[in-house]
Amino acid sequence: MKYRSVGRSGLKVSEIALGSWMTELQNAEKMEIARETVKCAVDQGINFFDCADAYSGGAAERFLGEVLSDYPRRDLVLSSKVFFPTGKGPNNRGLSRKHIMESIDRSLANMKTDYIDLYYCHRFDPTTPMEETLRALSDLVTQGKILYYGVSEEWGGARLEQAERIISEYKLHPLTVIQPQYHMMDRYIEHEIMDVCSRYGIGITVFSPLAQGLLTGKYKKGQPYPEGSRATFQADKQINNLLTDENLDKVEKLEKIADALGLRMAQLALAWILQHKEISSVIVGASRAAQLESNCAASGVEIPADAMDEIGKILGFTRFERHVG
Repeated sequence: MKYRSVGRSGLKVSEIALGSWMTELQNAEKMEIARETVKCAVDQGINFFDCADAYSGGAAERFLGEVLSDYPRRDLVLSSKVFFPTGKGPNNRGLSRKHIMESIDRSLANMKTDYIDLYYCHRFDPTTPMEETLRALSDLVTQGKILYYGVSEEWGGARLEQAERIISEYKLHPLTVIQPQYHMMDRYIEHEIMDVCSRYGIGITVFSPLAQGLLTGKYKKGQPYPEGSRATFQADKQINNLLTDENLDKVEKLEKIADALGLRMAQLALAWILQHKEISSVIVGASRAAQLESNCAASGVEIPADAMDEIGKILGFTRFERHVG
């Protein structure tokens, strides 16, 4: 496993991180599989574990805290997030100082730790002044409850610029990291956000790097969805919306490049993201240990320049630029 700095900070995280969004905890059998997956992550050299207070209504935090309590805290990088409702009251949601201060204490208790390394705003809150949110997060750093803070993709380039002005004006602890969606089929952060993050030394930890499973290569054009795959049960149908003929044709071409490089399709997709120096870590979800072990093999892979060029032609991405005249 290779490690990278989170932006300009001194914090080092594994190139592959384990996320908890899709962790299944419905019964003892699923919990045991999840437990073995977390243990496999540690064995593979993963030190970064991403969670949120909204995942499984707090159960994901409690599960992760219980499993990781077997390992030295100094060897782990734990993250969580704040925004979504934790109760029925009007103040049990959002990014107000009140909700942030109450949520961090709940997350610390859930995860059985005295501090969280990376604490994200899960969404943007238009009902709370940005100054209030940023000052609360900076105060948590001062208090030692969190070490670094970050935001989600919804903040965008303009809001990141605004945040940096506020941080400078009030001399707050820096905004260290952003967590956007990023994969071969969704490269919107290349339009603007990557440049903003590079300018201010903000790290990027990306989620959904396999496009909900599209980039694993298990979905084939004209064939039924594999039994038990996400496309057969996911309530919000995110993966189903990605399974277009155009995307499946691209994956088929990408698989040939992966084969030529001796990689699985998923490994190529993860390694492709890691070719971008702006990326600090790629957060994967894994339903079993073997799957995670395979994904970890993408760390340290160098994709040859000619293969990167061929991938670029297949993906057909064009960065937005407006020209007048």
